[in-house]
Amino acid sequence: MSDDVTIQHALRTASEQLRAVSATARLDAELLLAHTLGWSRAKVVAERDYPLTPAQQATFAGLVARRAAREPVAYLIGHREFFGLDLLVDQRVLIPRPETEVLVELALAEARRYGNAPITIADIGAGSGAIAIALAMHLPHAIIYGVDLSAGALEVAAANVARYRLHDRITLLEGDLLEPLPGPVDLIVSNPPYTILNEIEEGVYRYEPHLALDGGPDGLDCYRRLIAAAPAYLKPDGAILLEIGAWQAAAVVHLLRQAMPQAEVGIQRDLAGRDRVVWARNPDVIR
Repeated sequence: MSDDVTIQHALRTASEQLRAVSATARLDAELLLAHTLGWSRAKVVAERDYPLTPAQQATFAGLVARRAAREPVAYLIGHREFFGLDLLVDQRVLIPRPETEVLVELALAEARRYGNAPITIADIGAGSGAIAIALAMHLPHAIIYGVDLSAGALEVAAANVARYRLHDRITLLEGDLLEPLPGPVDLIVSNPPYTILNEIEEGVYRYEPHLALDGGPDGLDCYRRLIAAAPAYLKPDGAILLEIGAWQAAAVVHLLRQAMPQAEVGIQRDLAGRDRVVWARNPDVIR
């Protein structure tokens, strides 16, 4: 290792190395170097002439090599930003995606129909706890259940709940879909497994948990089971909001209309114009 490698040189070299595997090669390099140095990304960008020690060069090179093998940056640095939160993540949980923020925004709008009245929310497939924590931070009157089949995922979620001191309002439950809930809730939200495994990007397939990804042969296995069970776990004026893959809206709308024939059903697109959330609301919701 050279003794006179600066941040600028290290970033340029790493970006070139990562360009073949990442559309955000420069950003990836900056985040990995910030993690290596224990700095903010802004400081890394500002201190471009700072010389790296041989030990820092070696650590950074190791992280870049792992990223070049398509390991996600969030796993390499141990955290991911979501809805203004900094969340711990590792390979036990799916990495929170920006498009899931659409689901959070709709859930917040739905919950606010209740005003200051208490509201109960179930986040099914809680993973890192991203959705549950985002909702709890913005809804002080909400009691939230985060349910996941994976004990490992719930350990990560528990660490994030502790980080934001939300033990009193988020209860984590291990089990299958709605079964662990103690009773009906006002709102069900879920980003369930909906991918077809042989169609996903290589890095996602190689590193992220298949339990949180695999939606079965047509991507709809979890929706069928969750939607069929939902009426028994929703209060009479409750609602369900489901993140979907961009091609799944019609199928999920059909399932909801079969299970909740009296409900109002709708589709919300994300910022890219793709169908992202399907929702169903029972009549006479509190306003």
